[in-house]
Amino acid sequence: MSAGWIAIAVIGVATMLIKATGPVILGGRELPPRVLDVVTLLAPALLAALVATQVFGFGRSLVLDERVLGLSVALVALALRAPVLVVVVVAAAATATFRLIA
Repeated sequence: MSAGWIAIAVIGVATMLIKATGPVILGGRELPPRVLDVVTLLAPALLAALVATQVFGFGRSLVLDERVLGLSVALVALALRAPVLVVVVVAAAATATFRLIA
């Protein structure tokens, strides 16, 4: 077995252990309201951080390129209450068009 497959197996087992830790520790008990509020905000915060690093970052530098235009178009489409599929298609089209022009 190669080192890559060993790493994949170790990471898979570690992921399962981490995911099982919460239910094992809680044992069916409810989370305190304050902790539940924080947990509820984690997913949107992580998603926003992922989007920001993918749009504004390149390596270790801050960049403003066609991805910013695509994100801006997506935000406008969301503000106009467009369906998510339409938002994705319009943002991708705007990004691709700007890349073609520039």
